[in-house]
Amino acid sequence: MSRPKQSPDAGRPPVAAGVALTQMRRRVQWGRAGVWAALAAGPLALAVAALQPSTTVAAPGVAAQRPVQPAAVADPAGYVAEFVDAWLRSSEDADSAAGRRAQSMAPGVPLPSLEEDAQAPRRVTPVRSVPRGGGQWSVTVAAQYADAVRYFAVPALVSASGDSFAVTAAPALVAAPALYRVPVSAFRVTVPEGPLTQTAKEFLLAYLAGRGEVGRYLAPGVEVAAVSPAAAQDVEVQEVAAREETAAEGGVPRDGTRVHTLVQVEADGAAGRWPLAYELTLAARGGRWEIAALSSGSGGER
Repeated sequence: MSRPKQSPDAGRPPVAAGVALTQMRRRVQWGRAGVWAALAAGPLALAVAALQPSTTVAAPGVAAQRPVQPAAVADPAGYVAEFVDAWLRSSEDADSAAGRRAQSMAPGVPLPSLEEDAQAPRRVTPVRSVPRGGGQWSVTVAAQYADAVRYFAVPALVSASGDSFAVTAAPALVAAPALYRVPVSAFRVTVPEGPLTQTAKEFLLAYLAGRGEVGRYLAPGVEVAAVSPAAAQDVEVQEVAAREETAAEGGVPRDGTRVHTLVQVEADGAAGRWPLAYELTLAARGGRWEIAALSSGSGGER
């Protein structure tokens, strides 16, 4: 009797998925062996074995899924400002370049009817963008004239891909934004003339006027580049206020002491005199104050 023919692959170890399954079985066997060994060694060893992290084996051919990052939502503020600029310079009675531009950007929006000597805006600047959901936005722009500033709120629509925009209605002339009540400043301690104010002045002279090297006033590890080209010829300190009482005690305290100050200065330059304000963090080291941080534009409110 003839024997049945065997496949050429008979007796060979499995590959690909088979290898992964074999490795999985070995891990399970090793895990069981570890638990039995822990039981044999006592409760303490069993607890240690239970705390060991488990191994997860991914199925062959299944790639790990990465979280999908949400697409950035495009802000149409620049597009809307460009449209309003053209719209304010156009007229329904004239086939002007501005009118054609406005109609090409918003075909369904009517153009204004302006007199021939009507004043055109010097510039149009977006000042506020509010998303309304579903690709809809409300954009407020400021049209700056020689004698006034006018604010217009414009409804806009942005495509899901963010590569196309539409103005959905004519602009609405609105009132200027209300002024926000400024909180009380955190810098309430008046700093008299002394080593701290002198350091602040010399640093700002180097920073704004190029008088001396900025680096000589900086704490170790701090890097600040001077304004270039120099914007002032002289700098006068008008007032220095601090958060900490230590700043007003005079002299230089022990090393490592840090104070936060708001320095108000007047910079004298070729174009005139500018009132400027800087937040300086100063640190005491070796009997002198050093600039540990420079901040501008925060104003010192909380």
